[in-house]
Amino acid sequence: MIKVDHISKTFRVSRRNAGFSEAFKALFHRQYECIKALDDISFTIADGEMVGYIGPNGAGKSSTIKVLSGILTPDQGSCIINGRVPWKQRIEHVKDIGVVFGQRSQLWWDVPVIDSYELLRDIYRIPEKTYRSNLEELVTLLNLEQIIRTPTRQLSLGQRMRCEIAASLLHSPKILFLDEPTIGLDAVSKIAVRDFILELNRKHHTTVILTTHDMQDIETLTKRILLIGKGKILMDGQLEEIKKHFSNGKRLTVEYSGKEIHPIEGLTLMKKEGQRAIFYLDCNVLSVSDAISYISKQVEVRDLSVDGPSIDEIIAGLYHEYQV
Repeated sequence: MIKVDHISKTFRVSRRNAGFSEAFKALFHRQYECIKALDDISFTIADGEMVGYIGPNGAGKSSTIKVLSGILTPDQGSCIINGRVPWKQRIEHVKDIGVVFGQRSQLWWDVPVIDSYELLRDIYRIPEKTYRSNLEELVTLLNLEQIIRTPTRQLSLGQRMRCEIAASLLHSPKILFLDEPTIGLDAVSKIAVRDFILELNRKHHTTVILTTHDMQDIETLTKRILLIGKGKILMDGQLEEIKKHFSNGKRLTVEYSGKEIHPIEGLTLMKKEGQRAIFYLDCNVLSVSDAISYISKQVEVRDLSVDGPSIDEIIAGLYHEYQV
């Protein structure tokens, strides 16, 4: 169980203008600005739950993960994870968590991956039998057989990320924090990572908190999302409910011949390429059947499709609605 109550965190950041004279002045009189990374955030996550933690750059996602993992101490508020305060009981706490930062590595650069795993076994004091069992399972599920004896610096990004995820799970953590785990990965690697995370949750009931800008990760892995913006939790809800909220708008694509289609109330032209037009249909104003009937009376329809908003469009709509 993760319980966060009224957590706040402020950073003091130095600022100066460009130029040598400004740099010289800053030696004697430095100007600072206080940035509120987290502003009175509260939420609860149950054991075994997979939650998407989303928001624009600078919203406070990574700061939250660092507080939950015990790296940062908040200015105020409380956080209890499995009965422990992360920043006060770090040694006991890290035994129960795994953390993957997409832009940082916990593998040693110039040695084979297996050597990094052996060192992590000693750091976490993993029993030999448990280590061998976990390593065998992770190597199989993440398809690492051909690469764990290769130095980290010689791996592709996709290969390294799979090794990073395995490294974070060698000690059988109950909670996994994933911060941009699929950043820069190709389609095949992304699918492999997503399938593995789903299997991990199904088999071991591992709690997963996922922060990412890849909305396909969110749609595939999570049912609940937390939206953070400007350090505040703006929304906490089920993804299906959010989809329903935005389902009143549809994209209607028409290939036709004949004269032009004149938009009416509820039917807005978004894009036109020759005899192909894309409309936004507001279903609160005009039904799909009425829109198709209206278009059919004006032109000869060769092809027509109606699509709901994509997950990216839904999240963009959320950002717009909450002005983040």
